Amino acid sequence: MDILRLPRVIFVCSLVLLWLSIRLGGIMGRWHPVPEKERIDLGIITTASLTLLALVIAFSFSMAVNRYDQRKNYEAEEANAIGTEYVRADLLPAAEATRVRELLRRYMDQRVLFYTTRDTRQLDRIDRETEGLQREMWSIVKGVANEHPTPPVTLAVSGMNDVLNRQGYTLAAWLNRIPYGAWSLMLVLAVCCGLLVGYGAIRHERTAFMFLPLILSIAFFLIADVPPKQP
Repeated sequence: MDILRLPRVIFVCSLVLLWLSIRLGGIMGRWHPVPEKERIDLGIITTASLTLLALVIAFSFSMAVNRYDQRKNYEAEEANAIGTEYVRADLLPAAEATRVRELLRRYMDQRVLFYTTRDTRQLDRIDRETEGLQREMWSIVKGVANEHPTPPVTLAVSGMNDVLNRQGYTLAAWLNRIPYGAWSLMLVLAVCCGLLVGYGAIRHERTAFMFLPLILSIAFFLIADVPPKQP
């Protein structure tokens, strides 16, 4: 199971982990209190670490939003390509045109299911059916093009090529997620910041210690929720 596809799990796990890191820092602070002459230096290090963490979170969220916009554009282009090819089917002989339209309707149903389902097994079945429909549609237009290499038929073949290409572009965009390296960096920085905040705290109140973990966990949740939950 890919935990990055489960934003709620990320929220809960990060909230607990960051709270524990601050508590651990607080325990370290009670065992080995920070000398007053070193407290200013520790504050500078803590501030710099928190600033770096904020920048990494901001860049990661920006990446997630940009990829979300990219997926929306590809989905719109794919739907437009299918609609265009449905109209261009008129350029094929009557029998082939009817068959292509029927396959395109089934193909559209599978594409809608791809965007709405969350079941892994069903996604595998959708992928298999999508590939089969693509091969069948391409076989029909290819056969017509070989028998009737006219400009109108060529236009229909070009439209079918766009349908197949757009599906590949959309799938690639859905698989394009925040790199694991970026997530690891955010997590390590967040834990280190929690340790520093807890270690340098003068008063160790549990209520106050919840604010930083809660804020960071919400940020992680939003970043994880922007990318798709499939395939």
